[in-house]
Amino acid sequence: MSVRPAFVGTFLRAAPPDRLPEVVAQHLRTWFPVDDVELFLSDLTMTALWPVIDPEAAAGGPLAQRCFGSQQPVTDNGTGTVLLPLTTWGDRLGVLYVRFTSTPDRETLAELASVADELAIALRAADKDTDRYRQVARRQRLTMAAELQWELLPGRSLAGERFRLAGQLDPAYAMYGDHYDWSVTGDRLTLTVLNGDGDGIEAALLTTVAVNAMRNARRSGANIVEQSELASDAVYSRYGGKSHLATLLLEIDLTGGTVEAVDAGSPKALIARDGDIRPVSLEQQLPLGMFGDSRYETQKFQLEPGDRLLVVSDGVHAATPGGKPPYGDSGLLSALRRTRLQPPTEAVGTVIRALRDYHAGAEAADDAVIVCLDWLRRTA
Repeated sequence: MSVRPAFVGTFLRAAPPDRLPEVVAQHLRTWFPVDDVELFLSDLTMTALWPVIDPEAAAGGPLAQRCFGSQQPVTDNGTGTVLLPLTTWGDRLGVLYVRFTSTPDRETLAELASVADELAIALRAADKDTDRYRQVARRQRLTMAAELQWELLPGRSLAGERFRLAGQLDPAYAMYGDHYDWSVTGDRLTLTVLNGDGDGIEAALLTTVAVNAMRNARRSGANIVEQSELASDAVYSRYGGKSHLATLLLEIDLTGGTVEAVDAGSPKALIARDGDIRPVSLEQQLPLGMFGDSRYETQKFQLEPGDRLLVVSDGVHAATPGGKPPYGDSGLLSALRRTRLQPPTEAVGTVIRALRDYHAGAEAADDAVIVCLDWLRRTA
């Protein structure tokens, strides 16, 4: 096999962070019979793919959407078009579009996949040093609160040999205090979902204090009880009990499926297993920051191989638009059943869209977050 794709990594590392698409396009035109190259990035709502090299071009069409959704290469032999997913550690960024002058052979497709992998890693690294890619992803101006929240998120999906994980916030451009966070180290996956208190930038600042306090504790080797207590102390120290956060902290053993939980408020967890969906019964403790020197205890529940764990904020399960019954009473379960064959990356979007439909045009009273985890097996 040719070593041509190996060159692209060297070129990408030497390129300015805002010029990565052009470097890849030039590389492909040099080494392959290529007519056109484009990079499409997903917008914040994960509903459309937008061009980077030629911003005036049309959004990605059905083939690009299929590639992005399936996370598999898509080839149109009639036009010589190849589309490849751009993904890093399960986090979906977009799609690389290449149109050849003739139908590419298998060796060329394999080389092209290597180029896409190199580009995805480079895009993720460059994102902190240029605004170009974020400007493509946002289709309207964010509120200041939303800006803070997007900056705080760990990503929108994550995957390993033993799990698949995705999260989504809504509304994307005007969120307040709801949030999620995650981190995987060895056999442990830590997952946090927060219901922020208040509106606008004050809600986002409150969440920022709590999330960074929990990260500080976690990165110092603290368990989820210590993470909860440090965050609660930090929030109380800042707000004196006038503002607080309802939070669910989970630490998942990816080898055995045991989940330790600190339930400090209103986010709800559900398990989908063998076609059945049931709530996880946990004893609720005080929200973070309600009182000084709050102390927390863990509870445990068990995942089985193939289980799907879903966590939703009260903007999902407690939504009552126009006086309707709470969305969590029946609408949420119906939406979750429709996700049975979808990966987590698609399932979170399905639930959010169903929630919007439930509002039937009425303005949502709260922002919403959903996180979906598939635990695949007991051992690596």
